[in-house]
Amino acid sequence: MCAATEALLWGPAREWVRERLPASELRCRTGSGQATYHQFDPATHQHVITYGQRMVAAKFESQSAHGWLSTREIRKYGYFDGQVSTANLLAHTCCHEFAHLLQSASGKRKRGSVHNAAFYRILEEMHDSGAAMAVRAFLLERATHQDMMIPTASLDTFNAQARLEHFAIGDNVLFGTEGRQRQGEVIRINRRTCTVEGTGRWRGTRYRVPVSLMSHAENVY
Repeated sequence: MCAATEALLWGPAREWVRERLPASELRCRTGSGQATYHQFDPATHQHVITYGQRMVAAKFESQSAHGWLSTREIRKYGYFDGQVSTANLLAHTCCHEFAHLLQSASGKRKRGSVHNAAFYRILEEMHDSGAAMAVRAFLLERATHQDMMIPTASLDTFNAQARLEHFAIGDNVLFGTEGRQRQGEVIRINRRTCTVEGTGRWRGTRYRVPVSLMSHAENVY
């Protein structure tokens, strides 16, 4: 998310921002909690966007994802055709925080007036221009190269806890995204995920798998 923000959003907007806030720089960083935000220090001319690790984890499951503003925005304004998925939520979060940067640079961010009409005009333009889809594609491609999985299926009708009840320790499962499926055995059931020990060609590796990406091996063949 940091790399996508810096390469796809900050790169094209850098000079526009510097015309309004001279010498501006952007640093994206990862926070250990769920706090995700943009801040600007006029003394150092530095914008900082923080993406919380717990925020990212929360957007992998329906129950925890639905409480976020990004979910409500996708539904209300029809971003990504209104589909709430992990991939869409993470891409939209990048755009949401960068929209705050542009809002700050344009002088439209005021105390007590953050998610205002000016902010949503900026966010709308980022989606209409294709920037949001470019960020989504970047995240999916980077995840694939790093052997990670970002679900693209809708979270709207998915109940993680109910789905977990269908799995038990010792179950043989398939997991992953289309074209990159793996096989393993469930060795631990967590609150929203399962710990899976790889089998076959994936033996020796453990995975913490969102239940939305799992299915019983015998149900696939």
